[in-house]
Amino acid sequence: MLNQPEPACLVISDISGYTGFLAGAELDHAQDILADLMATVVGALRPTFKLAKLEGDAAFVYLLAPSVDGAQLQDTIERCYFDFRRRLRDIRQASTCECNACILVPNLDLKVVAHHGQIIRQRIASREELVGSDVIVVHRLLKNHVEESTGFSAYVLYTASCVAAMGLDDPAGGGLVEHRETFDGVGEVVGWVRDLHGAWDEELAGARIVVTPDDAARVVAAVYDAPPAIVWDYVTSPARRIQWQYGVTGIETIEGTAGRRGAGTVNHCIHGKDAIVEEVMDWRPYDYVTYRSQMPIPNTPKLLNTFALDDLGDGRTRLEMRFGRPRSARDRAIAETILPMVDDSIRHGLEALRPLIEAAAAAAPAAVDADEPDLPVAQGRNLREPVIQSVS
Repeated sequence: MLNQPEPACLVISDISGYTGFLAGAELDHAQDILADLMATVVGALRPTFKLAKLEGDAAFVYLLAPSVDGAQLQDTIERCYFDFRRRLRDIRQASTCECNACILVPNLDLKVVAHHGQIIRQRIASREELVGSDVIVVHRLLKNHVEESTGFSAYVLYTASCVAAMGLDDPAGGGLVEHRETFDGVGEVVGWVRDLHGAWDEELAGARIVVTPDDAARVVAAVYDAPPAIVWDYVTSPARRIQWQYGVTGIETIEGTAGRRGAGTVNHCIHGKDAIVEEVMDWRPYDYVTYRSQMPIPNTPKLLNTFALDDLGDGRTRLEMRFGRPRSARDRAIAETILPMVDDSIRHGLEALRPLIEAAAAAAPAAVDADEPDLPVAQGRNLREPVIQSVS
């Protein structure tokens, strides 16, 4: 509501190294690369976040919410960084240009600050502006001493108020490093830092474990009128899953990194008196998640299954649940007797999921809100898709 205090998660993503990059590069190419990278960063943060303002080489986004899903927020920010790093790589590797701007692209990096507090939205001219002391705090935190104290040159800094809103009781146990800053007029701000270079290294090193359509013994699919971010949230959040998964009365996480969901997480998926033990084998936000599940039936093999998301590009997402085909003849025979028993429950669950997802999509901000600032337009020097030339 305009002109009223509202709780919000505030995030600023700042492209670091840009001043030096600009000083040593051709202006037109440098600005084109910046426009390309800003589109990548903002695109990765939407639709979870709404763009408040572009501030030179930084994007300021926000989410109106009294609390946030800590695992989802960390996944969203890290996925944004992964997209940024892939785009840097693509620009450099796919370009034959030898100008300084294209040569210096690898020197760019990203730092992110996330804060939670109160804001007031005001309409100035035709645009919304965010005001309030917490807006000042998140901007002041861009000028920090994180790199000097931790050695992290690419990072996300979560303030203590953001960590509280995320519900993280043990941020150190979740791999975050405590950091403190002091500002005139603000005082001491306590925060927790995640090394994004370390996260990127883990992303590259992680084995890809996914059931492909060719490897699947069963594939159950549905198409939803919602973007992948919303579908992913409902498919992976324990609090969401009990709303639609057939017969599930509770999901308890018994192993995994504190405050995170990902590879290595072990859940007890409770069905009345029984429980399916599921281990997350691979976790690629908005793309797929693969589980290895042990059914509560004696002498049954562990089954591999993947939830795969496909962005159809028109606001819809195709979701496939793929059951892997066991390797041994014995396990395949057992699986063939089990899978027909779960077919109906899976189909029932995916249909129960539809109204939940589509209601969430209808209530969410548009992927690009009319009130949001326009992104700078790149001149198309750096292609995002293959060029197919017709042969006459």
